[in-house]
Amino acid sequence: MRLYIPSSLKLGDIPMLEMVGSQGVDIRMVPVPKEAKWFYYAGKVYAAGEAETAAEGQTEILIWLDEDTVIIDEPSHFNLSDDVDFAYVPVMHNRSGSLLEKSPDPFWERIYGLLSIDEDMLFPMVTPADKQTIRAYFHCGLIVARPEKGILRRWVKDFEILYNDPSLTEMCQSDANKRIFLHQTALTGALLLIPRMNMKPLPSRYNYPIFFEKQYGGIETFDSLENIVSVRCVVSRKNMGENWPEKLSGPPDRIAWLKEHF
Repeated sequence: MRLYIPSSLKLGDIPMLEMVGSQGVDIRMVPVPKEAKWFYYAGKVYAAGEAETAAEGQTEILIWLDEDTVIIDEPSHFNLSDDVDFAYVPVMHNRSGSLLEKSPDPFWERIYGLLSIDEDMLFPMVTPADKQTIRAYFHCGLIVARPEKGILRRWVKDFEILYNDPSLTEMCQSDANKRIFLHQTALTGALLLIPRMNMKPLPSRYNYPIFFEKQYGGIETFDSLENIVSVRCVVSRKNMGENWPEKLSGPPDRIAWLKEHF
């Protein structure tokens, strides 16, 4: 298990890292180019690229997880069959995607053009929180991939193409959502290089964002741990409420564990 953190941080200033390191986690520092830092979550892209470089030749499968992920059951779907190169989940809601029923807006049209993505490369997926049918747009908080395919290193290159584009930068200056999610849009080009027959969507039991609707809206509620494999803790305690464990259903021992460790 490897934990990637920005090189701008000092290990001694984060007591948690000493504890994590004592448990056998390999902590690695990641430099982020100065010109990329204006865009939210840029460090994630560079860390993923370095993780893939380190994993190639060392393991058949790399599992890339955001730091707010909690595994609560055996993630058997992470074991890819020989004909699958990566497994994915869609973005949680259509905050910045491209609706399938409409033509791409100037933002996505520019992205598709810069990354050489043709319409026939795209396929529909449904966002779990608001049930919108969008063009392929992958969540970058959970990726299961074969390192030798170079998907995550291509993500770095595509992100650099996008954030260095003056037109996209201007759009990001006037729209915070575009600035927040530009890093995630860049993943689309990298993953669509893999034939769809070699992709596998993960079940909805993975990347399950408890109480997502309480902070970000949507028509789906995420308040049950029944048969859930991995949980995402993306909602603030304020929005969850102090009595949030009482609002969850599912195995009592798992609810109690989350309450203790949240």
